[in-house]
Formats: sequence, C-alpha cells, structure tokens
Amino acid sequence: MRGVIFDGKRTQVVDDLEVRGPGPGEVLVEVAAAGLCHSDLSVVDGTIPFPVPVVLGHEGAGVVAEVGAGVGHVRPGDHVCLSTLANCGACAECDRGRPTMCRKAIGRPQQPFTRGGKPLYQFASNSAFAERTVVKAVQAVRIPEDVPMASAALIGCAVLTGVGAVLNRARVDRGDSVVVIGAGGIGLNVLQGARIAGALTVVAVDSNPAKEEAARRFGAGHFLTSVAGVRDVLPNGADHVFECVGRVELVREAVDLLDRHGQAVLLGVPAVDAEASFLVSSMFLDKSILGCRYGASRPQRDVALYAELYREGRLLLDELVTCTYPVGDFEEAAAEAAAGRVARGVLTF
Repeated sequence: MRGVIFDGKRTQVVDDLEVRGPGPGEVLVEVAAAGLCHSDLSVVDGTIPFPVPVVLGHEGAGVVAEVGAGVGHVRPGDHVCLSTLANCGACAECDRGRPTMCRKAIGRPQQPFTRGGKPLYQFASNSAFAERTVVKAVQAVRIPEDVPMASAALIGCAVLTGVGAVLNRARVDRGDSVVVIGAGGIGLNVLQGARIAGALTVVAVDSNPAKEEAARRFGAGHFLTSVAGVRDVLPNGADHVFECVGRVELVREAVDLLDRHGQAVLLGVPAVDAEASFLVSSMFLDKSILGCRYGASRPQRDVALYAELYREGRLLLDELVTCTYPVGDFEEAAAEAAAGRVARGVLTF
C-alpha cells in the first residue's frame, strides 16, 4: 500500500508499505483523507524529535475496515475521525477526564508498519499518511457519513487543538477579548473557537496580509500584520492571547499584550530546547501563561460535538481545506504548507 515515510534524511512516497491487522482493542482504518499539519513538517526538519523510519501523518479520517476483539463502539463500514490520543482510559488522568495527560499515551511509539520486512514507527499513534493504519479503539471516533472526509480529517488535529484551546483550556467567556498570533490552520480554529464562545473583540495578527480574508471569515473582527497595533484596538490589553506560531519572541509578546488577569496560551511548537523570557513583575497582576496539549480535548466527546456544530453551520470545516492533493503529490503539498500558502492542504487516497 502507499504511504509517506521519513527515514531521517528525506521523505518519500512508497507503495510497498504494509500494516498488521488489529489486535484486541484496536481498529484498522482505510484512510480517505489526511491533513498536512506543520507538526508533520516539524518531524522532517527536526523541531519535533522522533525515531525513524516513521510513517508520517496524524490528522485523518476514513472508514473502519476491521476491528479487534473487544471493540464495540465502531464496526466495519463506519466513518471515523482519527485522534492522536492513544490514552489508556484507566489511569488517574483519564479517570479525571484529562486524556491528554495520560502518561501511557505520550512518548511510546509503536511499530505496526513494515517495509521490506523492516519495522517502521507510527507517528503520533496515528500515521494517517498511509492507505491503512491501525489505531487504538479510543482513537477512532464515529462521525456522520454526510461530513466530507477531507473536512472531517481536520477535526482530528487543527480543530481539536484550536477550538479546544479556547473552549476547554482558556475557557473564553462571552464578552472577552481575544488576540490570536498566527492565522494558519491552528490560528483559524482559535478564531472560530473565540467566535463560538461569544468573544466580543477578536484580533488576528499575521505578518502575511493575504491571510486577512480567511481570518475575518473565521471570526476576526480586526486583522493586523504586527502585534504593535494591538494596543490601538485594546488599550488595556487582552483577556486572552493565543500564540500559534511557535517563536519565543512571540511568546514574550503574548505575555506583554495581556490585560490584568489575562491568559497567554501557548499553541505554537518551537524547538524542543527553546526558552522564552518575560517580566516576572508583570505576572503579579494575576496574569497566567498556559501550556496546552491537543486543546485539552476529550476526543470521543469533542469530535462528535464539532461534527454537529459543522452540520448546524456554526463550525467551518470546508473553508479550512485550501487544496486537496493525491498522496503522490506530497512534496508539492509540503512545499505549499511550508510557504504558508494554504490554511490546510489535504492528502487524499
């Protein structure tokens, strides 16, 4: 079968990839579409360290092909969105409703794929850049069949992370002010999360003026190409600032833009050893800096919620899909994403 692999030096599309069948508590999925996220590119450029060779992709949707023993919530033929959370469901964090903090779901990559008899790692417990992938049952979330696959795929990362950061982590309230730094795939979903939450003033900041139209469509009332203009819109600062780029200087800017009792939420992914600085004295005005993993999501609940919001016209998904590419055109899709020319490119199988 076809898939996109990274061997530590280069990426390539291969057609001789194999995946094992599902074991107990697992699901084999025929992937129909997979979004190309900057996290995939970050594995390639070394920003996210990951063992190789690895099958890339982590934002996908498809059809259940086979289920292992003990799986009852999905069956062959069901349309599913894939999450990256292979949480155990039994630890203290899972029991508290915080599956993103499950220690068994972090940093323990499996090797369900082979090529030429040699094992390959699975990225983010998912590897959606393959025609078929096997995941833990908890990662396969059933979705209505009228949700297009290319749009449904984006729920699995961009939407869960961006909208989830607003609703679950920051808990933006009606009338709040929100600044979003970076209007890429994650940033656009933060914007629409702020709109859904009822934020009153929403400011998008991106150095690329071409992103203004999309930012406004997703919920921005103001668009700026520099953080320098934020104080003109919000003289006292913002209740919430979301950093969606992953640059340490922008982390500092996010903190500096906060009003009293404001929150800076970090969503961008800098280098693993990156350090940021801020004025400690500024924090004594009850300001907070919040990390956020995967939108503090509970995928079995949140994916269903977002799919329904989409069906009601309240959550934009189709508009996130800038372009679709056959999987064989991965290099073109990656170049477009790296250049910031797409909100989300989607690979199709």
